[in-house]
Amino acid sequence: MSTMATPRVLSLIPPMTQLNTPYPSTAYLTGFLRSRGIDAVQDDLALKLVLALFSRDGLVAIKAVVDALPPSRHSEPVASFVAQHDRYAATLAPVIAFLQGQDSTLASRIVTRRFLPEGPRFASLDVYVDDDGGDPLAWAFGALGIHDRARHLATLYLNDLADVLRDAVDSRFEFVRYAEKLAASQPSFDGLAAALAAPRNLVDDTLHQLTLVTLEQHRPQVVLLSVPFPGAVYAALRIAQTIKAQDAGIVVVLGGGYVNTELRQLAEPRLFDFVDYVTLDAGERPLLALLDHLAGGRGVDRLCRTFRRDEAGTVRYENGSGEPDIAFNEVGTPTWDGLPIRRYLSLLDMLNPMHRLWSDGRWNKLTVAHGCYWKQCSFCDISLDYISRYDAASATVLVDRIEAIIAETGQTGFHFVDEAAPPKVLKALAQELIRRGVSISWWGNIRFEKSFNPALCQLLADSGCIAISGGLEVASDRLLALMKKGVSVAQVARVTQAFSEAGILVHAYLMYGFPTQTVQDTVDALEYVRQLFEEGCLQSGYFHRFTCTVHSPVGLDPASYGVTLDPLPHGGFARNDINFTDPTGVDHDALGVSLNKALYNYMHGIGLDTDVRRWFLDTVPKTRVPKRFVAQALSS
Repeated sequence: MSTMATPRVLSLIPPMTQLNTPYPSTAYLTGFLRSRGIDAVQDDLALKLVLALFSRDGLVAIKAVVDALPPSRHSEPVASFVAQHDRYAATLAPVIAFLQGQDSTLASRIVTRRFLPEGPRFASLDVYVDDDGGDPLAWAFGALGIHDRARHLATLYLNDLADVLRDAVDSRFEFVRYAEKLAASQPSFDGLAAALAAPRNLVDDTLHQLTLVTLEQHRPQVVLLSVPFPGAVYAALRIAQTIKAQDAGIVVVLGGGYVNTELRQLAEPRLFDFVDYVTLDAGERPLLALLDHLAGGRGVDRLCRTFRRDEAGTVRYENGSGEPDIAFNEVGTPTWDGLPIRRYLSLLDMLNPMHRLWSDGRWNKLTVAHGCYWKQCSFCDISLDYISRYDAASATVLVDRIEAIIAETGQTGFHFVDEAAPPKVLKALAQELIRRGVSISWWGNIRFEKSFNPALCQLLADSGCIAISGGLEVASDRLLALMKKGVSVAQVARVTQAFSEAGILVHAYLMYGFPTQTVQDTVDALEYVRQLFEEGCLQSGYFHRFTCTVHSPVGLDPASYGVTLDPLPHGGFARNDINFTDPTGVDHDALGVSLNKALYNYMHGIGLDTDVRRWFLDTVPKTRVPKRFVAQALSS
């Protein structure tokens, strides 16, 4: 391979990540590379793909695909689209502009329910109709919340169109988990290989054209594809496919959260038909080593945490640089320069005021530290670098970065995306923000530990904290101890109350199906959650099914958790999730449906005064939790 003295590096966000704000990985990489004098640029093809598909020209192309289908293949969303196509054509551009914050006056027309064509997604509003047949959204937005009400309706409208794309064009299409099943814990590359070899559909072709335009605009010698989730892998490789067909000399590098967790034992040579290198963990040091190698400054054996394919077609892992990772204080300030920050879509999927933050508003995403200061939870990938290597920045450096980002973007909302932001760092950060008079709004993820007392929570609120999220997981002291979570239910109650009383919204990550969890444990956990909502400690939550990963303590030492692991299937591609046998034999999937139904209602203030057994489809035991457990914990 020829050397590159001063390569231009292009970092790309592939579809799909999120639509309301840029995924932060390219902002961090671009800021770091520029701090080292490297010509670095970035772009977001995830957003650009959605905007291209949901445009006037995109709608014409979708209609052409639909017209070629026999009526027998028209799903309910497709049939609704055909019947109301002219209204979609007339309203799509204004709705996109409205969701981008460019035309707020459209809200008054949207809320009339006579402007937008309404497809099957609008049926979800029926659950809110009151007994008098009144306004189904009045409980959520009142008489004056016109703008938010309009964004919720516009989001339903956009979801209807996404359903048309999925049913008529590409069955894998989703706004977030696009073609996720092709990549998530797939030991074999066969599925991805077949999908990438198939003729391009409308979504593929649109991404192909956008990639060509981006290459022409930036003319890079190196392209970094940051893949945070399984739902971004297929599109990333489609981008790489286009790059290699256009100019095989462009070096393509794959990295990101998905790679760091699932491709650590990569042995699949076919992946390197699309990319040249795959790097693991924090990207700064591997990229410096790789760029030095491409410039002829070091041999291939001195790369850092990098997979490549050798001349014989064998995958090699090179990690001979011997250089330490870049300290978090020295990674530089993320930059959003080059990203279309005024074109992101502020969606409103969930009416819950805390839950909506994930899709509502454009947040500057920032980390206050690398890794997790706790790094003990047995369900977490604590053996991996992004958790195990804890390295915090000083409050002075953090606020310097915050001020630089505000100056660049003109926006003062920040989402701290740490695994668990440390209380000491947050306290110092809050004090520094207040000392300098820097006014921001921020939210982030924490552990519900006792350090968050009322005084600290009030300090964080005074510094601009509007919301926090944290893991309650399985609300059971026995299981919390088994998880090594380091908290108890009573402690969580007191901490969440302290946040709530400071005016900070609280979201709880909840879990079911943990090893040895019984039906009784599940019923009791839901009762704890009900009481936390009833006492105003929680405003939002989400139940997810426990998944055992090969890098977690459960996956590394299953006997200590009372389970046996199934053999991993053969293959040289992705390895992460691993099935296991739990001797309790509980049907957790069935219980999960009931848990999520209950939680959805609790978030909307419904059913908080009824027995938790009402939510379960089958007969379950009565809860063992005292009726006033949380109230008493709060008063102690």
